[in-house]
Amino acid sequence: QQGGISINDYMNAQYYGDIGVGTPPQKVSVIFDTGSSNLWVPTKNKFLQRHHLYKHSKSSTYEKNGTVFAIQYGSGAVKGQFSKDDISIGPFTVKGYTFAEVDNTGGMGPAYYLAKFDGILGLGWDSIVVGGGPTVFNQLVEQGQLDEPVFAFYLTGRDGKVGELVLGGVDPDHYTGNFDTIPLTSETYWQVELTGVTIGGKPLSNTNKAIIDSGTSLLAGPKSEVKKIAAAVGAKPMFAGEYSIDCDAANASAIVFELNGHKYELEVQDYILNTGGACLFAMMGIDIPSPAGPLWILGDVFMRKYYVKFDYGSKSVGIARAK
Repeated sequence: QQGGISINDYMNAQYYGDIGVGTPPQKVSVIFDTGSSNLWVPTKNKFLQRHHLYKHSKSSTYEKNGTVFAIQYGSGAVKGQFSKDDISIGPFTVKGYTFAEVDNTGGMGPAYYLAKFDGILGLGWDSIVVGGGPTVFNQLVEQGQLDEPVFAFYLTGRDGKVGELVLGGVDPDHYTGNFDTIPLTSETYWQVELTGVTIGGKPLSNTNKAIIDSGTSLLAGPKSEVKKIAAAVGAKPMFAGEYSIDCDAANASAIVFELNGHKYELEVQDYILNTGGACLFAMMGIDIPSPAGPLWILGDVFMRKYYVKFDYGSKSVGIARAK
């Protein structure tokens, strides 16, 4: 079977969709995040928060676990405890899945007040599940629920327009041409070999790893390399590794990412984000320490232009032009 899940776009910065937790299913909005592997949902709101919550007392299939859970993301940390319940995702149900109930989202800071999502569903590999155990997608595959052991994202570039996550296949309506198949170099994140970042043929990166990460809205790379690329397109440093760029910088050059020898071009309209009059360069500097780093993160900016098939079966990604 194949199943499609609607992915909502909030200001090209948050892409989220609904799952159900428990019996009967309690609706929770999650970021489907290929850069992590745990599922967590919130169980309480702070003052003025309006998130959908999971209450295990209302579920007939809830089983207590109670082990402490804590995870650190680039955007902050959350804490809670593990529990077991049924998870419905699209037309599928994973029975008796171990996930985290989170009662402390304080580490996410004030941004979580404004967040359109409630929790996070990780679509990375089992090896980076905090607390061990399989991922939701692993269980869909193992339980024989999918036509193929793949999932694929279509992210819209228009605020309010609905995108799609397909589980068990791809949607031919959302890409054009053939997929380039790029083997993974690690089964942690969806990591591939980065063979170059260039502008006008000039190499600007020595980094050899990139991950395709639906949970990161921008592109991110080592600070020294991002600084060179920003200078080459006329972007100016701001704060926290981010850069501003002239909204009318129509003549700025394309940035080319080469993955395992295949070239993917991001043109000026792809990497300028208009945030209501001011413009942000869609790339920030982050130094990720060894052994995970140094690496480049190809986030939603890349995934809007290119339709990505995440192939769990052949341990590869397929990349085609989105339409």
